[in-house]
Amino acid sequence: MNISEWMKHARDRLAQTGCPDPDIDARWIAEDVLDMTRQALFFEADRAIPRPQLIRLESMLDRRAAGEPVQYILGVADFMGLKFRVDGSVLIPRQDTEALVEAALIDLRRRPGKPAVLDLCAGSGCIGLSLASLAPNARVTLSDLSPEALGIARANQRELGVKAELRQGDLFDAVKGERFDVIASNPPYIPTSDLDALQREVRFEPRIALDGGADGLDFYRRIARSAPDHLAPGGAIFLEVGAGEAPAVLALLKAALPGAEVGTVRDLNGIERVVYGKTGN
Repeated sequence: MNISEWMKHARDRLAQTGCPDPDIDARWIAEDVLDMTRQALFFEADRAIPRPQLIRLESMLDRRAAGEPVQYILGVADFMGLKFRVDGSVLIPRQDTEALVEAALIDLRRRPGKPAVLDLCAGSGCIGLSLASLAPNARVTLSDLSPEALGIARANQRELGVKAELRQGDLFDAVKGERFDVIASNPPYIPTSDLDALQREVRFEPRIALDGGADGLDFYRRIARSAPDHLAPGGAIFLEVGAGEAPAVLALLKAALPGAEVGTVRDLNGIERVVYGKTGN
């Protein structure tokens, strides 16, 4: 079988299983296994695929056809122009979350010295490590309850070559007594009753990182209660929220941070994706 024949076979099979992007996923798998660029796959389409590589291609195709996200299959995801290692212990970084990083980055770049940053519910570390890479003057701490997730974040830290401190604990328990200039978080926010109806690819992701309780707001309530004790004077908090959750999370921050400037940031689809609170000095 040559490259062109396998690509058609893979696209057709993925399309039959309801894969939303069969062309892209087939190409990503082929690029990884064959160690070829998109252009090379096109110009060398008649090249025969050696049997060992064909076996690997089919194994990955089987996994994708079963619904496993291609990022888990390849072990890597793109985010903020960087590559992050991922597996089933962490959420896959998404473009939605780039709105959170960009909002926090704008705030960070206005701060003198070495502002302290906390990535709460860090998972793969995509938020905090992106900030550490793009704002190298920041002192970044990542915290997560899951030791497996922190293992992935630590591997990403090494591969990106950035400085960050990693802590294990339940929300702010990992940073007791500490205050930060910027807190950024993408906490679990899917209502429990919605989890079983999620897209099949999303159901491969860790439930602990998705389940936001009965109304999806459990973690926001906990974060809002504790945020005043962990924000430095003039500090700011940025929270990613699910579609339609912004008004409720705004209300939580207003109550927790009296007098703070609160607002939202929309993502590329026009959805209010980030809720922020900025305190005075």
